[in-house]
Amino acid sequence: MIKILIADDHAIVRRGLKQILAETPDMVVAGEAHNGQELLEKARGHQWDVVVLDISMPGRGGLDILKQLKSERPKLPVLMLTIHPEDQYAVRVLRAGASGYLTKESAPDHLVEAIRKVARGGKYISPHLAEKLAFNLEPLSEKPLHEALSDREFQVLRFIASGKTVKEIGEELSLSVKTISTYRTRILEKMKMRNNAELTHYAIQQKLVD
Repeated sequence: MIKILIADDHAIVRRGLKQILAETPDMVVAGEAHNGQELLEKARGHQWDVVVLDISMPGRGGLDILKQLKSERPKLPVLMLTIHPEDQYAVRVLRAGASGYLTKESAPDHLVEAIRKVARGGKYISPHLAEKLAFNLEPLSEKPLHEALSDREFQVLRFIASGKTVKEIGEELSLSVKTISTYRTRILEKMKMRNNAELTHYAIQQKLVD
Protein backbone atom coordinates (compact mmCIF):
# COMPACT_ATOMS: atom_id res chain seq x y z
CA MET A 1 0.00 0.00 0.00
CA ILE A 2 1.41 3.42 -1.02
CA LYS A 3 0.94 5.90 1.83
CA ILE A 4 0.43 9.41 0.46
CA LEU A 5 0.64 12.82 2.14
CA ILE A 6 -1.18 15.59 0.21
CA ALA A 7 -0.30 19.28 0.66
CA ASP A 8 -2.61 21.84 -0.93
CA ASP A 9 -4.19 24.96 0.55
CA HIS A 10 -7.56 24.30 -1.14
CA ALA A 11 -9.77 21.83 0.73
CA ILE A 12 -11.77 21.06 -2.41
CA VAL A 13 -8.58 20.03 -4.24
CA ARG A 14 -7.51 17.76 -1.39
CA ARG A 15 -10.97 16.17 -1.33
CA GLY A 16 -10.90 15.62 -5.10
CA LEU A 17 -7.49 13.97 -4.92
CA LYS A 18 -8.66 11.71 -2.10
CA GLN A 19 -11.69 10.64 -4.14
CA ILE A 20 -9.54 9.81 -7.18
CA LEU A 21 -7.03 7.82 -5.13
CA ALA A 22 -9.73 6.08 -3.05
CA GLU A 23 -10.64 4.17 -6.21
CA THR A 24 -7.09 2.83 -6.46
CA PRO A 25 -6.64 -0.29 -4.29
CA ASP A 26 -2.87 0.04 -3.78
CA MET A 27 -2.95 3.67 -2.56
CA VAL A 28 -4.23 5.52 0.49
CA VAL A 29 -4.19 9.23 1.35
CA ALA A 30 -3.04 8.90 4.94
CA GLY A 31 -2.45 12.57 5.65
CA GLU A 32 -3.26 16.12 4.53
CA ALA A 33 -1.62 19.51 5.01
CA HIS A 34 -3.03 22.93 4.12
CA ASN A 35 0.27 24.83 4.22
CA GLY A 36 4.01 24.27 4.07
CA GLN A 37 4.69 24.29 7.79
CA GLU A 38 2.01 21.68 8.45
CA LEU A 39 3.49 19.55 5.66
CA LEU A 40 6.97 19.66 7.19
CA GLU A 41 5.62 18.74 10.63
CA LYS A 42 3.64 15.78 9.29
CA ALA A 43 6.53 14.64 7.10
CA ARG A 44 8.79 14.55 10.18
CA GLY A 45 6.28 12.73 12.35
CA HIS A 46 5.38 9.75 10.16
CA GLN A 47 6.66 7.52 7.40
CA TRP A 48 5.30 8.30 3.93
CA ASP A 49 5.84 6.73 0.53
CA VAL A 50 4.98 9.80 -1.58
CA VAL A 51 4.23 13.48 -0.96
CA VAL A 52 1.95 15.28 -3.44
CA LEU A 53 2.75 19.00 -3.12
CA ASP A 54 1.18 22.10 -4.69
CA ILE A 55 3.69 24.78 -5.68
CA SER A 56 1.35 27.70 -4.85
CA MET A 57 1.17 27.51 -1.08
CA PRO A 58 0.39 30.38 1.33
CA GLY A 59 3.41 31.89 3.09
CA ARG A 60 6.52 30.07 1.98
CA GLY A 61 5.99 28.80 -1.55
CA GLY A 62 6.02 25.15 -2.53
CA LEU A 63 9.49 25.46 -4.05
CA ASP A 64 10.99 26.61 -0.73
CA ILE A 65 9.12 23.89 1.14
CA LEU A 66 10.31 21.29 -1.37
CA LYS A 67 13.95 22.26 -0.78
CA GLN A 68 13.62 22.03 3.00
CA LEU A 69 11.72 18.75 2.79
CA LYS A 70 14.39 17.23 0.56
CA SER A 71 17.15 18.42 2.90
CA GLU A 72 15.41 16.68 5.83
CA ARG A 73 14.05 13.64 3.98
CA PRO A 74 16.20 13.29 0.83
CA LYS A 75 14.82 9.86 -0.12
CA LEU A 76 11.14 10.81 0.19
CA PRO A 77 9.62 11.11 -3.33
CA VAL A 78 7.77 14.38 -3.97
CA LEU A 79 5.35 14.81 -6.86
CA MET A 80 4.57 18.45 -7.65
CA LEU A 81 0.93 18.94 -8.68
CA THR A 82 0.16 22.47 -9.81
CA ILE A 83 -1.94 24.78 -11.98
CA HIS A 84 1.24 26.27 -13.46
CA PRO A 85 2.29 25.09 -16.94
CA GLU A 86 5.52 23.12 -17.20
CA ASP A 87 7.31 26.04 -18.87
CA GLN A 88 7.06 28.10 -15.69
CA TYR A 89 8.38 25.85 -12.93
CA ALA A 90 9.02 22.25 -13.98
CA VAL A 91 12.78 22.43 -14.57
CA ARG A 92 13.31 24.33 -11.31
CA VAL A 93 11.36 21.91 -9.12
CA LEU A 94 13.12 18.90 -10.65
CA ARG A 95 16.49 20.54 -9.97
CA ALA A 96 15.31 21.13 -6.39
CA GLY A 97 14.70 17.41 -5.91
CA ALA A 98 11.11 16.72 -7.01
CA SER A 99 10.51 13.29 -8.52
CA GLY A 100 7.84 14.48 -10.92
CA TYR A 101 5.75 17.39 -12.18
CA LEU A 102 2.08 17.15 -13.06
CA THR A 103 -0.44 19.90 -13.90
CA LYS A 104 -3.89 19.87 -12.34
CA GLU A 105 -5.39 19.69 -15.82
CA SER A 106 -3.98 16.17 -16.21
CA ALA A 107 -6.30 13.17 -16.36
CA PRO A 108 -6.80 11.21 -13.10
CA ASP A 109 -5.09 8.13 -14.53
CA HIS A 110 -1.96 10.24 -15.12
CA LEU A 111 -1.95 11.12 -11.40
CA VAL A 112 -2.16 7.44 -10.43
CA GLU A 113 0.58 6.56 -12.92
CA ALA A 114 2.81 9.37 -11.64
CA ILE A 115 2.42 8.35 -7.98
CA ARG A 116 3.23 4.72 -8.76
CA LYS A 117 6.29 5.71 -10.75
CA VAL A 118 7.81 8.06 -8.15
CA ALA A 119 6.98 5.59 -5.34
CA ARG A 120 9.17 3.05 -7.16
CA GLY A 121 12.03 5.56 -7.25
CA GLY A 122 11.44 6.76 -10.81
CA LYS A 123 10.87 10.20 -12.33
CA TYR A 124 7.58 11.28 -13.87
CA ILE A 125 7.82 13.84 -16.67
CA SER A 126 5.89 14.48 -19.87
CA PRO A 127 7.51 14.15 -23.32
CA HIS A 128 7.44 17.97 -23.62
CA LEU A 129 9.27 18.32 -20.32
CA ALA A 130 11.82 15.67 -21.31
CA GLU A 131 12.61 17.77 -24.40
CA LYS A 132 12.92 20.91 -22.27
CA LEU A 133 15.32 19.16 -19.87
CA ALA A 134 17.46 18.07 -22.82
CA PHE A 135 17.48 21.68 -24.02
CA ASN A 136 18.73 22.77 -20.59
CA LEU A 137 21.88 20.68 -21.10
CA GLU A 138 22.93 23.03 -23.89
CA PRO A 139 25.38 25.94 -23.28
CA LEU A 140 24.03 28.78 -21.14
CA SER A 141 24.27 31.27 -24.04
CA GLU A 142 21.58 29.33 -25.91
CA LYS A 143 19.11 29.26 -23.00
CA PRO A 144 16.34 31.81 -22.32
CA LEU A 145 17.48 34.77 -20.21
CA HIS A 146 15.38 33.80 -17.17
CA GLU A 147 17.21 30.48 -16.84
CA ALA A 148 20.16 32.42 -15.38
CA LEU A 149 18.04 33.65 -12.43
CA SER A 150 18.04 32.02 -9.02
CA ASP A 151 14.76 30.50 -7.82
CA ARG A 152 14.02 33.53 -5.64
CA GLU A 153 14.86 35.96 -8.45
CA PHE A 154 12.58 34.02 -10.78
CA GLN A 155 9.80 34.21 -8.19
CA VAL A 156 10.26 38.00 -7.90
CA LEU A 157 10.31 38.35 -11.71
CA ARG A 158 6.92 36.62 -11.93
CA PHE A 159 5.47 38.90 -9.24
CA ILE A 160 6.79 42.01 -11.03
CA ALA A 161 5.35 40.80 -14.33
CA SER A 162 1.97 40.19 -12.69
CA GLY A 163 1.85 43.87 -11.70
CA LYS A 164 2.70 43.70 -7.99
CA THR A 165 4.63 46.54 -6.37
CA VAL A 166 7.89 46.06 -4.47
CA LYS A 167 5.97 46.52 -1.21
CA GLU A 168 3.33 43.94 -2.19
CA ILE A 169 6.00 41.43 -3.21
CA GLY A 170 7.79 41.96 0.12
CA GLU A 171 4.58 41.26 2.03
CA GLU A 172 3.89 38.15 -0.07
CA LEU A 173 7.37 36.72 0.56
CA SER A 174 7.83 38.09 4.11
CA LEU A 175 10.90 40.07 3.00
CA SER A 176 11.79 43.75 3.34
CA VAL A 177 11.23 46.28 0.57
CA LYS A 178 15.01 46.79 0.43
CA THR A 179 15.60 43.07 -0.14
CA ILE A 180 13.02 42.92 -2.94
CA SER A 181 14.58 46.02 -4.52
CA THR A 182 17.96 44.27 -4.44
CA TYR A 183 16.46 41.23 -6.17
CA ARG A 184 14.89 43.50 -8.79
CA THR A 185 18.25 45.16 -9.48
CA ARG A 186 19.95 41.76 -9.87
CA ILE A 187 17.21 40.57 -12.22
CA LEU A 188 17.57 43.66 -14.44
CA GLU A 189 21.35 43.22 -14.52
CA LYS A 190 21.27 39.50 -15.32
CA MET A 191 18.63 39.92 -18.01
CA LYS A 192 20.20 43.12 -19.40
CA MET A 193 16.95 45.05 -19.13
CA ARG A 194 16.22 48.58 -17.97
CA ASN A 195 12.82 48.59 -16.27
CA ASN A 196 9.73 46.67 -15.14
CA ALA A 197 8.00 47.20 -18.47
CA GLU A 198 10.74 45.30 -20.30
CA LEU A 199 10.66 42.52 -17.69
CA THR A 200 6.87 42.26 -18.01
CA HIS A 201 7.00 42.16 -21.80
CA TYR A 202 9.61 39.40 -21.68
CA ALA A 203 7.67 37.37 -19.09
CA ILE A 204 4.50 37.52 -21.19
CA GLN A 205 6.39 36.50 -24.34
CA GLN A 206 7.95 33.54 -22.51
CA LYS A 207 4.59 32.58 -20.91
CA LEU A 208 6.05 32.93 -17.40
CA VAL A 209 2.88 34.49 -16.00
CA ASP A 210 -0.64 33.04 -15.98
